[in-house]
Amino acid sequence: MKKPLVGAFLSALLLGAGVAPAAAATSPDASEVRAKAVTFAGTVALSNCSGSVVRAPSSLPGDPALVLSNGHCLETGFPAPGQVLLNRASTRSFTLLNAAGSGVGTLRASKIAYGTMTDTDVSLYQLTRTYAQIESSYGIKALELDSARPVQGTVVTVASGYWKRTYSCAVDGFAYRLKEGAWTWKDSVRYTSACQTIGGTSGSPVINDATGKVVAVNNTGNEDGQRCTDNNPCEVDQNGTVTVRKGINYAQQTYGIVPCIGTGNQIDLNRTGCALPKP
Repeated sequence: MKKPLVGAFLSALLLGAGVAPAAAATSPDASEVRAKAVTFAGTVALSNCSGSVVRAPSSLPGDPALVLSNGHCLETGFPAPGQVLLNRASTRSFTLLNAAGSGVGTLRASKIAYGTMTDTDVSLYQLTRTYAQIESSYGIKALELDSARPVQGTVVTVASGYWKRTYSCAVDGFAYRLKEGAWTWKDSVRYTSACQTIGGTSGSPVINDATGKVVAVNNTGNEDGQRCTDNNPCEVDQNGTVTVRKGINYAQQTYGIVPCIGTGNQIDLNRTGCALPKP
């Protein structure tokens, strides 16, 4: 995982990396095809990770807003393999950022609506405020989750609210299975090498530059070239062949979340098309 950062004394230190954060990587070819600049508007900073205020295509202005991040960023610690958290009380706070990356206010969770590290690495917090209230107070709209699967070659931006840095690259391909330590994730996005994400970027939205929609959530990368160990995920194909790509980073697709968001932005794992793991 792109390890969560803990403690103020680590705010300028990468866990497991031991170097100061690098400037945002930018892919020259990506800038040529970018339809519009991706900003930080709607992203949030957690105490140890990044995230974003998101909505489903069917979400209404009066619905309680949702914050998307990683399962490994949960304040309860890493979920065990097979563990799913659903509708668990939380009062976690998030710093909401504007387009320039400045903090404009604090949002607070009412619950962990969903969280897991099984098949995917995702957390969804339900907030105490609605989308309409957030927009009225701060002039910031939620980012929309794309209901379609991204395709190879899609130009994307990873927007980290924690570091207030962006990373631009493209979808290089997909890992049938991505195995890291005790956890296995399905159909993970593999970035081209330009997205050199770092500790603290965990949970960042991965935004399709052409549409402005969220297609994935940033979560890990192979740091040392090790095989399938913590912080060194490996790819496993349909035949069981293992591939290690040192220095390459990954994200978890989010289109599969959309069918699981029901009326009132409630997570309903029994909705048609919802394939998220159940408790």
